[in-house]
Amino acid sequence: MKIEEIRTLFDYNYWANQQILTACAQVSRDQYFARAAFPYGSLRGTLIHMLDAEQIWRVRCQQAAETPEISESNYPTLEALLALLRKEESAMRAYLAGLTEADLVNPIWYKASNGEPRSITLWHILIHVIIHGTQHRSEAAAILTSYHQSPGDIDFTVYLRSKGLQH
Repeated sequence: MKIEEIRTLFDYNYWANQQILTACAQVSRDQYFARAAFPYGSLRGTLIHMLDAEQIWRVRCQQAAETPEISESNYPTLEALLALLRKEESAMRAYLAGLTEADLVNPIWYKASNGEPRSITLWHILIHVIIHGTQHRSEAAAILTSYHQSPGDIDFTVYLRSKGLQH
C-alpha cells in the first residue's frame, strides 16, 4: 500500500460523507432522531458511531491517550455534529499528511475495549477506517432513502470520475 493511495481513499471517504451529510440536511429533526432498524438506532446514531470509530482509530494510530466515546447527547443537532465532523476530518488529514510509506507497515499497539493489548499494522487500520465508514454510510443512505432523501450514487468510481481521475 502506498501513502498516496491511502490519501486518495480518505479523500473519497470525506467526499462520500459529504454526500450523506448533504442529504441529511434535507430531513426533518424528527427523521434525524427517529428509530431505524439499524444497529445504531437512528440516522444521528449511525453518523455519531461512524465519527466516533474514526476518531478512536486516529488517536490509536497517533499513540495518544484514548478519547472518551462520543456521546449522542452532546450533539443534539446535525449542525453540532457537523462541527465535530469537520474537526475530525482536519485532524485525520493532518495526521495522514505526516505519514510516509515506511510508516504504513509499522505495528500499532493499543488496548481493545475489553482492556486486552493488541497490535495491528498501520495501513490495515487505515483501510479499516475506510471500510467501516462505507458500511455505516450505506446504512445512513438506506435510512435517508426511506425518507425520500437518497444521497445518490456514492461509489468510489463516481468519486474518481467527479475528480477527473477516471474516464
